[in-house]
Amino acid sequence: MDKICNRIDQKLKTIRETGKKALILYITPGFPDIQTSQSIFEAVSKAGADIIEIGVPFSDPLADGPSIQKSSFHAIRQGVTLHKCIDFLKQIRSNDIDTPIIFMGYFNPILQYGLEAFTRDASDAGLDGLIVPDLPTEEAMPLNRACEPYDIEVIPLLAPTSTDARIKAACANARGFIYCISFTGVTGARRQISSNLSGLVNRIRKYTNLPIMIGFGISNRSHVKKMEMFADGVVVGSALVNIISEAPKGQEVNEAIKFVQHLKGN
Repeated sequence: MDKICNRIDQKLKTIRETGKKALILYITPGFPDIQTSQSIFEAVSKAGADIIEIGVPFSDPLADGPSIQKSSFHAIRQGVTLHKCIDFLKQIRSNDIDTPIIFMGYFNPILQYGLEAFTRDASDAGLDGLIVPDLPTEEAMPLNRACEPYDIEVIPLLAPTSTDARIKAACANARGFIYCISFTGVTGARRQISSNLSGLVNRIRKYTNLPIMIGFGISNRSHVKKMEMFADGVVVGSALVNIISEAPKGQEVNEAIKFVQHLKGN
């Protein structure tokens, strides 16, 4: 199912034209349960999330820290798979949610599903983008080719350790935006964020005109404001997962809304 124009591109174009910055949030389907995670998704979309990542649970999440590992393990125990994530996406779209949606997940489940079958089914469900942390640029071409007919944008990850050659290679086939990792290591909310990221962002800008988002470690409004000085937006994952995990039962949605409003400065 071809899209006339990818929702990610539409959203980021509008944000750039208005001089604002993007807020991207990460949600694990099935954490704390399917129905609540769906309600959280819809609530944070209305509260100001510009793009939402759906974290596909995986048994060996090498890029994820303790918070997302915990949420993924919980979801797996409830039977959440890549197929169930596609069903989750279908349900979200059936409720007239037009927010750009990205799957963030590892390559093995996609490979087991079948590249062509996955991209077809994910597109039919309403997927706009894909982030695969364990798929290096050198090996990404088969997935890129499978995604292209369905206008699913494969978004690369770049880190402070990335060389100029790797940045150039990753940017050559990138679509949507560039995901800039704020530090080497796994995901996780941090008290402090590196002040040297502007240099990495400037290096990346030499090779692409795509928006650059910074993720890993962003956990509060002060982090957001600091990153917005030189990047086009931020990705917040573990901090939102922590808010949901620590919320009293039945208050997960309200606490998620308040956290998004805090991040937005409302």
